[in-house]
Amino acid sequence: MDADNEGIPLIVRSASAKSNSINEPVLVGKERFAFLKGLMRLFTMRGLKRECFAEFFGTFILILFGVGVVAQVVLSGHNDGSFLSVNFGWGFGITFGILASGGSSGGHLNPAVTLAFAIHGRCQWRKVPFYIIAQFLGAILASCIVYGVYYDALNHFDGGVRQVTGPQGTAGIWATYPQPFLSIGNGFGDQVVGTALLVAGIFAATDPHNVPSTQGPWLIGSLMIGIGACYGYNAGYAINPARDLGPRLFTWWAGWGNEVFIAGNHWWWVPVVAPMIGGVLGSCMYQFLVGMHRE
Repeated sequence: MDADNEGIPLIVRSASAKSNSINEPVLVGKERFAFLKGLMRLFTMRGLKRECFAEFFGTFILILFGVGVVAQVVLSGHNDGSFLSVNFGWGFGITFGILASGGSSGGHLNPAVTLAFAIHGRCQWRKVPFYIIAQFLGAILASCIVYGVYYDALNHFDGGVRQVTGPQGTAGIWATYPQPFLSIGNGFGDQVVGTALLVAGIFAATDPHNVPSTQGPWLIGSLMIGIGACYGYNAGYAINPARDLGPRLFTWWAGWGNEVFIAGNHWWWVPVVAPMIGGVLGSCMYQFLVGMHRE
């Protein structure tokens, strides 16, 4: 205790009026510090709980950045941002989300990544459903925060009438919707390819034979920017079921209604299912072509 408390000033207080002593020193600084440490220890989480809270917080950060930048671009009529700034917003979001959570859970932030890691023995299967639930909850809470921050701007943009598509459509701030020309089959392939690139890149960026571990989050952020720049046109590169379905559920609840599941020829399920397949394909591709030959 003494070593931990070095440098903490002693709090000196006067004795009560009934005491004959003047300015009697009472050592309370150390006791208070010990109480605070005990209180922190009481709320300290271990094991799976800690990992789930890390996934929750990391995904929360990802969505705050990503959905936030889309909101700024859309609601300003593209005067305060562009598609390039959207890509950078998502890139920074995943970077800082991984930095915040990676030391506790690995910083998956994406059910497709969690599934791929489990298949290759990098995550225990018993943890998979808990990680995914935490990721969805983090995405939903972040969606609420962005909605609150841009509430007045939303009302100014659409007159208070929430629309999914069209000139005043704003549901696309939170979830992805396909271009009018995009078929379900082509869109499914788009999501598979984009997620395969993401997960293969994550396996490469976290391979200790390739780069130091400290560079991983920044490389993955750059990877996200690159995928958005190259494959964002068709349907907005969701490549993450939690990133898309979590915010979509929020918009359904917050006033956009059932159309969020009907628009785009019932597009909603594509960025949920296709990324899970793409993540497995991308991880297997990296392991088969590169990773397994080093282990």
